[in-house]
Amino acid sequence: MRHGETVDNASHTFQLPDSPLSENGNEQAARLAERLAQANISDIVCSDYLRTKETASYIIGRTNIEPNYLKVLRERNFGELRGRPYADLDFDPFALDYKPANGESWPSFNARVSLAWDHIDTLAAQAKGDVLVVTHGLVCHSIITNHTRLIAGQEAPTRWGNTSLTEIDPAPPWPVIRLNCTAHLGHSAESSGRA
Repeated sequence: MRHGETVDNASHTFQLPDSPLSENGNEQAARLAERLAQANISDIVCSDYLRTKETASYIIGRTNIEPNYLKVLRERNFGELRGRPYADLDFDPFALDYKPANGESWPSFNARVSLAWDHIDTLAAQAKGDVLVVTHGLVCHSIITNHTRLIAGQEAPTRWGNTSLTEIDPAPPWPVIRLNCTAHLGHSAESSGRA
């Protein structure tokens, strides 16, 4: 799942690691926690950035499961672009060949997310229930496009909804069961899969 909304997130600004949830983001996280209260979650792994920790805190309050915080689940490091609005740039910061100054290239980022995926896969194989991963939009995209199998008609979104849920079958080839679902927010924004 992706974290809840932040002020920077809503204003299309490259976020800093300590970017907190907005008021709306806190409401989104509370609704997601309510949705997950009866889920069969046995383990939680979470990025160690503030916005993911704050999002996870709502789920911890409903499940009493303490997360394992993983640096490899952090959002892509945009280096010196952090804190700058997208609109101030005269180039595409998401271009495949662009590496931000003091940040991560796409290949480096995807390699790091692969380490996170290996950890998640190992944990899921041993878990007594579902593993909940609390992370960031680009991490979700990297996992879905590089490590899972989308069913016919599914396509990894370019924009992941705040607190969106994606469900992956825990066995290879890891088919995606639910993709980018935000039904708990009162609308049916889901790319595909079951409701």
